[in-house]
Amino acid sequence: MINPVKPIAPRYNLTTLILFWCSLIVVSSLYLTIPLFTIFEDVFQVSSSQATWAGSAFSFAFAGGGLLFGGLSDRYGRKKMMISGLCLLTASTPFIGTVHEFQWLIVLRVIQGLAASMFPSSVLAYAMEMFPTNKRVTIIGFISTAFLMASIVGQIYSSTVVLVLSWKYVFTILGIVYLVSLFLITVCIPTDIIQKPEGNFFSPLKRIGGIFKKKSLPICYIISSTLFISLVGFFSTLGSYLSSALFELSHQEILWVRAAGIIGMFISPFDGRLVTKFGVKNVLWCGLIMAGIGLGLIGIWGNLTFLILTSIIFTAGIAMALPALLSLIGTLAGELRASALSFHMFMLFIGASLGPIISIYLIDTQGHRFTFEVLAGLLLLSTVVPFFIRLEGKETITTTNQHN
Repeated sequence: MINPVKPIAPRYNLTTLILFWCSLIVVSSLYLTIPLFTIFEDVFQVSSSQATWAGSAFSFAFAGGGLLFGGLSDRYGRKKMMISGLCLLTASTPFIGTVHEFQWLIVLRVIQGLAASMFPSSVLAYAMEMFPTNKRVTIIGFISTAFLMASIVGQIYSSTVVLVLSWKYVFTILGIVYLVSLFLITVCIPTDIIQKPEGNFFSPLKRIGGIFKKKSLPICYIISSTLFISLVGFFSTLGSYLSSALFELSHQEILWVRAAGIIGMFISPFDGRLVTKFGVKNVLWCGLIMAGIGLGLIGIWGNLTFLILTSIIFTAGIAMALPALLSLIGTLAGELRASALSFHMFMLFIGASLGPIISIYLIDTQGHRFTFEVLAGLLLLSTVVPFFIRLEGKETITTTNQHN
């Protein structure tokens, strides 16, 4: 009698690792120009406010593309959309390092932002559909952590390359990294089942109007935008603050200070347990308070050790608040969860677009410390929002079960 062949178990660990890596490097593109603003000012002879558009152009394209491509992934498949985004990133990214005019850099950053926007909504949907229920929280936690860590990893990467080579190699090397990642996604992860959604290509955009009819849901997007205004605004301010006469840090020393913020982000994978124990609104509220206090304290004392500790408190607060907000929006949205989360991503990256614009303007007019206080004030003002959010008993149970 022939023994039956046992089916090969899905390689969830390998898939998790690949999705974490690709999420990290794709979203890192948003932040890698932050340490390059001063270089762009010198190379292209532009003002500091103009140089920030190297980041904001990407963010606006990323935000708008996320709304558009979410519907495409429903229609053509999550893996195909991730592959398409990585193909376009691989093709466009190396050319950024070859430009001689600032306007062409902005054009290519817009293309890069549109390409990158194909990935986040697709990878989250892929994780929800392809992983079993008992592994779903873990993979979503890893992807959320990758999105947060990208805010520091992107800066560390570009700062290191500039230190060793030049700014042009930031994009050349990244293009090669995207090519390798494209191979990993294409060959090493299973193909998802393509959805057959009703309606036409623009139906997902039409459904977005429905989320503003959901009780308490629209005001959540106030927090979505303020979180990333403060996060990207903080990093846009930090470099020039540390290189100012108060600290006079070198490029390498600034790099280590930026890297310290990663410590605070390791709280993100444990956010589900905190929500289960204390409730989603309480965790969101505590995260906002922690981030606001940490950011507000950064500028009050010109001591480097104190600055590093308060920046870790700030990033830990962001890492606590963001997954809780994601869970809260998904719970309140009900059957419109996909559209609600797409609009959440849109508002996040609108905030990321405004962050450097606001911070550079405030630095030029009021100075670094005032900029930190304004950004902290935005976060602390947003702490009143959870008080206006009403969760029914059933919704509270649903939120808890999602994390269990």
